[in-house]
Amino acid sequence: MKGLKWTLALAASLVTGAANAQISDNVVRIGVLNDISGIFQDTNGMGSVEAARMAAEDFNGGGKGIKVEIVYADHQNKADVGNAIARKWLDVEGVDAIVDVPNSAVGLSINALLRDSRMTFLASSTASSDLTGKACSPNTIQWVNDAWATGNTTAAAMMSRGGKDWYFLTVDYALGKGIEAEAQKYIESHGGKVIGSSKHPLGTSDFASFLLQAQSSKAQVIGLANAGGDTINAVKQAAEFGIQQSGQKLVAFLLFINDIHGMGIKVAQGLQLMEAFYWDMNDDTRAFAKRFAARSGMNGKMPSGNQAGVYASTLAYLNAVAATGSDNAKDAVPEMKKFKGKDKLFGDTTIRQDGRVVHPMYLFEVKKPEESKYPYDYYKLVSTIPADQAFRPLAEGGCELVK
Repeated sequence: MKGLKWTLALAASLVTGAANAQISDNVVRIGVLNDISGIFQDTNGMGSVEAARMAAEDFNGGGKGIKVEIVYADHQNKADVGNAIARKWLDVEGVDAIVDVPNSAVGLSINALLRDSRMTFLASSTASSDLTGKACSPNTIQWVNDAWATGNTTAAAMMSRGGKDWYFLTVDYALGKGIEAEAQKYIESHGGKVIGSSKHPLGTSDFASFLLQAQSSKAQVIGLANAGGDTINAVKQAAEFGIQQSGQKLVAFLLFINDIHGMGIKVAQGLQLMEAFYWDMNDDTRAFAKRFAARSGMNGKMPSGNQAGVYASTLAYLNAVAATGSDNAKDAVPEMKKFKGKDKLFGDTTIRQDGRVVHPMYLFEVKKPEESKYPYDYYKLVSTIPADQAFRPLAEGGCELVK
């Protein structure tokens, strides 16, 4: 399979003896499926693979000598490619869980494929809120962001600061459409107005015409309902047009620290964005980030929220395997849903019946260059959205698993 590469097995413990009989092939295999060569390579890519390896190392056999292997593949942002890789992992390669999966079309395809299988889907980067709504599956746990949280919490935070009139620049696939729909619903139900919207293809390099339309709309807020390289290009070109200097606010719904680093703080200054994780929040996040940055190939890069989500979800799954003695989704996922407590990277955390992991979300503003004191010191906290407000209410998602 193109893009499929196997890593050396991570022998998670030197403890000898027979592995638990319920662990298939006497090893827990976790497949990191993401975009290694395209627009999400910095926010996910090989950094996600390293995050999964870190989780396997920290798991350290779970006190039971459980062996863990991390494998990875590039889905190339194509649902058919991702589905074929997942099917081979399921039918041939003995992979027990798939983690990461940026790109909602790929994630929804994987979610459907694994629904009646023994594999667990740790959707730590798939933003579609359908994963815990109408498409919810007993095999799926969703971490970090989703379209409901991103759309609603970002819109709420901006409207509380006076941003009533909006114009959207939206990537023309499930991710962007979902974010815009959720945000628009919130904006209009709270007395705001969406003046207009421009749709663009995935991987757009020239945003000039879209930005001119947004600028001429006179909207108070221009919402970027896209991600990765698309958002970076839009922000860079918005700076060239002097959009923020003219008084319009630019807000990114799905942007990460790697993206800010890539475009430069001078270009990104003043940008508003919603994040579930920031490396410089506290001692635990800083310790994790510094370990991550020192890994082979990371070259001092700080982890994105998606990469932190890969670590947290992989470790949570492995802990559930250790607790149940099984790597089968029908055993591991219900065990994961028992968790309620403090996650060292995401704070107060609960895993709900619908598979949604709820934790606080944060509205940040990118600092001015003179405010940044050290590498990756890019954010200042504007507001915190508590876990119980940051995600769609359990009863409103339409998930058939909710009793």
